[in-house]
Amino acid sequence: MAGHRVTDAVAWFREQSSGAPAALSARAEAYLTRQPPGEELAVVLAAAAREALAATLASPGDRSVALDLLAADALVTLALKARAGTDPAGLGTFARELAALGAGTR
Repeated sequence: MAGHRVTDAVAWFREQSSGAPAALSARAEAYLTRQPPGEELAVVLAAAAREALAATLASPGDRSVALDLLAADALVTLALKARAGTDPAGLGTFARELAALGAGTR
């Protein structure tokens, strides 16, 4: 049943990103599907965003990583949206935690 949450996360992601460019959706989804199962939606999305950001920062800094950076941005945005839907009162704390994780990626 643990893998069910990742499947749910992918389904939710696909619904939320239905109007996004196909290349961006595919790249973000690739990061999402690599996450371990069992976490809540916002946490899975945030972990995928951190991985995309780490890949961006580990690159030589040319245009080849633009899609990874855009995927990180999209995944962070969706992580915040997911948390707002389940715990609006905790959104500020979650946002600060995401910022701290992003700062630790450098």
